[in-house]
Amino acid sequence: MSRIGKKPVAVPAGIDVAVAENTITVKGKGGELAYEFPAGMEVVWDAAARKIQVGRPDNARQNRAYHGLVRSLIQNMVQGLIAPFEKKLEIVGVGYQATLAGRVLKLQVGFANVVELVVPDVVVCEVPSTTQVVVRSIDKQACGQFAANVRRVRPPEPYKGKGIRYVGEQVRRKVGKANAGG
Repeated sequence: MSRIGKKPVAVPAGIDVAVAENTITVKGKGGELAYEFPAGMEVVWDAAARKIQVGRPDNARQNRAYHGLVRSLIQNMVQGLIAPFEKKLEIVGVGYQATLAGRVLKLQVGFANVVELVVPDVVVCEVPSTTQVVVRSIDKQACGQFAANVRRVRPPEPYKGKGIRYVGEQVRRKVGKANAGG
């Protein structure tokens, strides 16, 4: 048995769960999330104990692989409704900055043109200062994907460390030609 898959998902009060044929829907004060799990997987909602249990029909390789995955995805849905997921990015470089105009994040990161990224509907993006971007969402995948898309515009380079990085990310620095010595 999957150690992760056999653990029940605890659902706190204030969050409603509905399980249809192959779809689970979770509603809370933050919004609503739905997930269509693979056919054959068994998702059981116990309203009295406020727990979700995930099971698998047999020990086939694919079902074993899905067992822990489905449980983790459901757990992330519940946690996202309790407290939204958050990714913080920082922009390092002279003249590098970010601005937010409606649902469009504009990045000036050393290119001739301003890079514009449309913020998805599920994601809330904030720019507390011109060198910081905060991405929040109840959907963990959407939050991480948009943060990765922002970082991909100008990843940190190893010589001067300029670029967009996650807060707390360690950038491995290289010694340039001038400091290499011979």
